[in-house]
Amino acid sequence: MSKRLDPAVFSIPPDLAFSDALVDGVLKQFGDDRLEMAQGLILVPNNRAALALQDAFVRRSAKGLLLPRLVPIGDPDLGENIGAALDFMDGAQIPPAIDPLQRQMILARKLQQIIPVERMGRLDGAQAMRLAAELGRVIDQLTIERKSSSDLRDIDDGDLSQYWAESLTLLSVIIDEWPQELAKRGTIDLADRRNRQLDRLADGWRLVPPKGFVIAAGISTTAPAIADLLKVIARMERGQIVLAGLDFGMKEAAWDSLLSLDPPSRTESHPQFHLRLLIDAMGFTRNDVQLWSGGARTKDGTARGEAISRAMDPAKFTQEWAHLEPAQRRLKGVHALEVSTPAEEAQTIALALRATLETPGKTAALVTPDRALARRVSAHLKRWSVEADDSAGKPLSATPPGTLLLALANAAADQFSPVSLLTLLKHPLVTVGSDRPVWLDGVRKLDLALRGPRAAPHLAGTTAHLAAGDERGRETREAARAWWPVAEGLLGPLEAIARNTPTIALFIAALRDTASALAGDAVWAGEDGRAAADLIASLEAQAAEGPQDVSIASLPHLLRDQLDALAIRPARGGHPRLFIWGLLEAKLQTADLMVLGGLNETVWPQMPSPDPWLAPAIRRQLNLPSLERRIGLSAHDLVSALGAKEVLLTRTKRDTRSPAIASRFWLRLETFADGFDAPSLRYDLLARQIDHADSNRAARPKPTPPSGERPLCISVTEVDGLKADPYSFYAKKMLKLSALNAPGEEPDARWRGSFLHDVLHKWGEEDGFADGALKARLNTAFDQSGLHPVVRAMWQPRFDEAAETFENRMAELRSQGRMPLAMEVKGALDIRGVTLTGRADRIDVLPDGSLAIIDYKTGEPPSDAQVLQGFALQLGLIGLLADAGSFAGVAGQSSVFEYWSQTRVKGRPYGRFHSPTEGKGKSKSDPAHFVAKMTDHFEAAVAKWLLGEAPFTAKLHPERAYSEFDQLMRYDEWQGRDG
Repeated sequence: MSKRLDPAVFSIPPDLAFSDALVDGVLKQFGDDRLEMAQGLILVPNNRAALALQDAFVRRSAKGLLLPRLVPIGDPDLGENIGAALDFMDGAQIPPAIDPLQRQMILARKLQQIIPVERMGRLDGAQAMRLAAELGRVIDQLTIERKSSSDLRDIDDGDLSQYWAESLTLLSVIIDEWPQELAKRGTIDLADRRNRQLDRLADGWRLVPPKGFVIAAGISTTAPAIADLLKVIARMERGQIVLAGLDFGMKEAAWDSLLSLDPPSRTESHPQFHLRLLIDAMGFTRNDVQLWSGGARTKDGTARGEAISRAMDPAKFTQEWAHLEPAQRRLKGVHALEVSTPAEEAQTIALALRATLETPGKTAALVTPDRALARRVSAHLKRWSVEADDSAGKPLSATPPGTLLLALANAAADQFSPVSLLTLLKHPLVTVGSDRPVWLDGVRKLDLALRGPRAAPHLAGTTAHLAAGDERGRETREAARAWWPVAEGLLGPLEAIARNTPTIALFIAALRDTASALAGDAVWAGEDGRAAADLIASLEAQAAEGPQDVSIASLPHLLRDQLDALAIRPARGGHPRLFIWGLLEAKLQTADLMVLGGLNETVWPQMPSPDPWLAPAIRRQLNLPSLERRIGLSAHDLVSALGAKEVLLTRTKRDTRSPAIASRFWLRLETFADGFDAPSLRYDLLARQIDHADSNRAARPKPTPPSGERPLCISVTEVDGLKADPYSFYAKKMLKLSALNAPGEEPDARWRGSFLHDVLHKWGEEDGFADGALKARLNTAFDQSGLHPVVRAMWQPRFDEAAETFENRMAELRSQGRMPLAMEVKGALDIRGVTLTGRADRIDVLPDGSLAIIDYKTGEPPSDAQVLQGFALQLGLIGLLADAGSFAGVAGQSSVFEYWSQTRVKGRPYGRFHSPTEGKGKSKSDPAHFVAKMTDHFEAAVAKWLLGEAPFTAKLHPERAYSEFDQLMRYDEWQGRDG
């Protein structure tokens, strides 16, 4: 074959749209002959680049055009895609590549077998799968760089720590055994297969080049097989290499400094490093590279490209910036906005993209490695019914089928706790269709029934909870109990598998069957459903070769990792002029406005993930790409995007958790240009104003209903709330609202109070306050409560200890002649036209015939000062009802007032007794006037809010108020702003 004397290597500068410039040059050379175009072959780095080139050809094909073949060099079926170009080769077939999931499963099982327990403890299935994924990447990298197990054995590990030395030993063992493992299956690694395909292609083209032209465009990887193929193409008579963004203006000394003989001084984070490495690997120099003939450069674009080149100088050359003219340091067309929060950044970018649509034909793209930012911007654009074309799509774990599978796995691993169970049953795919309203009605009933302390684990625990309990909430539980067997029957098979330490295959099969039972075909429909079905089928098929020691708790993590790894991109595109690109997708594309978002450290550039297998020193010895190489690639991506007509850089001063540090690229550009210019339209200021609602900020609510509509009945427990927070009283009493507990929460004061009152009442009514009976009564109550064992274990010891204290106190009182007279009795009394109602926990009769009023508490009893100031009237008002003879069977005057609390004073047992009238202290009330004093406080409150026209002001005394209705009163909007 004939060869070129000089290699055909070209580069397209960053200020030109790579795809359009490439197509322009191709059409100039071959566009006149349609058959010539059809016989051509263009190798590109990935599928996205192929689509970008295809779109560029379409934009230039006004009269119709036969496209050359566009072949992604990274495609697993590279040889098959090249097709006829391989006709010269013999019939020897390259073995198929092992399925990636199968390989991960096998490696995970091997890691469980060979990693010592003392090194990492018990290696669970999910941990093994994550380590196997990292191990697979290391194996691929070694294969791509043509490193073998002998190279690992030659490493000098004398200076390595014990951890890295052990990792190297384990890796060597696996690398030695791995070829035999593959040979048993008649497969090879995908990276090995691609190496062989590329080698075969390079060998074949050396002898018999294709008839048509061959162009390798935008390929920047330095892998030996790729570099060898590119070298062959560059020497072919009809072959050409087109690089992206080679810096022709970089000084020779700076260019030479990129590759030093001393590895630690390598500037791998420089944007030109990988191109320098590739050109050297092909055996050429920068002088062999020419400027591509396609595209028309502008004066401004050229000037900006030169400025960006100088801005990215290696560190030791930045001192020359001081000698540059101001015009040489100007980044014309590059603007920047620094905002406060991620939410503001997303709104700012969305406004910038939306403004682009006002100019006909103008395009805009957000380029960012931050997927959270991309999702926020996409959501903001929907405000204007604009659906941006997001090239990255979304992970399968975020789609409806993925979230249903994860909800199933989490519920099974969490033993069907109330929260995970309700999350699953409320999923939008469950019982889709005409039956869904009936299903949701049942789920809502179950939701109400499960609110409060967490039920016992498993489905049986929920069944027991619905059947247990006292009269409170019985109607709600019975309504849910009538529907619950339907859901229990659907989830029972999955629970049966989950409770018996399942294998991965059994668990995945149970997930599949249960998902189908709950959602039918809806879970497997659509592109995301088909992807989920394929993944489940693959997991089930390959699970037998995977890790064997798998806990049920780790299976949801294992499933999530697999779902996260799959991206789903809708078949239909979004808006034809607005795009959201990741760095890889943006590499060979451009738009009129390029918004480069998320320019903070750890975002752009992203910090390299630590490699658990190869220490940096080992990587240097093997001459593998260091982890910092990715930073250089990120820098090159930034430089390429900076070549657009208009560029807007954005960053936030803080992330969602803490202050953020500006990206090293941002700081370098800002320092070089002596500050950024702001865009003519300040999108950041618009973003702050677009949702600004100063005029709509809520004021402290003060509802003032007419006096004739105010309630004239109030209980002793409601009076304190009326004085501390009149608005909450208004919401409960007049609006008939009540706050719901969260499902499966910790037992709150209300639940503990009801539980203790019920037990103490039965102790007196059924056991006659017998010694030792209270603890037995508590055990029975806990047995019948259906509580989760953890909740019971936390609270029963406290109640048991308090019960012993109560029993001792009861025995002491009996010895003094004080006897219980009434328990849980109700009474009512008319005071100035208002009915006061109350329930006395217990009333004792003293030897002199007077009464002792007792109030049971599970929390801290009110302080003496709180009682004296009139914010704890319950004890005194019960005394008022008793003195007036409002309780059946109770006669006499109250003289003793006590709180019996389940809490304790530090250092003492649980169970304490406190009286606001007995003992010494400035805040103690006079027992002779205690009832009268509490009555005065009560009458003043009644006259003000129930008989008068005072507004029900929110949080009148916030230090005494609860927070049940903070959201309703919009507390956060006015607190601190109201005088």
